[in-house]
Amino acid sequence: MHGPYSYRADPGVAYFADDKPLIVFDGECVFCSAWIQFVLRHDTAKRYRFLAAQSPLGEALYRHYGLDGRDYETNLLIEDGRAYFKSGGTIRMAAGLGFPWSLVKVLRLLPQGFADSVYEVIARNRLRIAGRRATCFVPTPEQRERFLA
Repeated sequence: MHGPYSYRADPGVAYFADDKPLIVFDGECVFCSAWIQFVLRHDTAKRYRFLAAQSPLGEALYRHYGLDGRDYETNLLIEDGRAYFKSGGTIRMAAGLGFPWSLVKVLRLLPQGFADSVYEVIARNRLRIAGRRATCFVPTPEQRERFLA
């Protein structure tokens, strides 16, 4: 188990600004990129920063948390130095967007094993559902400041 801010002590993880929640996502996955576009559209407070898992820092964070660095079957949310995965991370991301998206917090009432199982089915099939991009998601010039690396 990794404690808060454990990545700071990992020499394989370069320093990054962690004063705001960071969403690490599969930048080649159309489904994942659509989720990031949704968050960008609805995050009017500009609360979140973003990072493609395929970047050197994204790969280092996936390695640090023992995740597969080639098959990104979970987005990663790092908030207040803690990492959140699968359904827990996604619910937390949506809740951070404010009302009405914060209503998804009711999904926390589901047993985590069940919620993660549903998440895993979608994650395993995401490329079949939506496909893969030829290149990583590229933010617009207006969005660029919200992305690391």
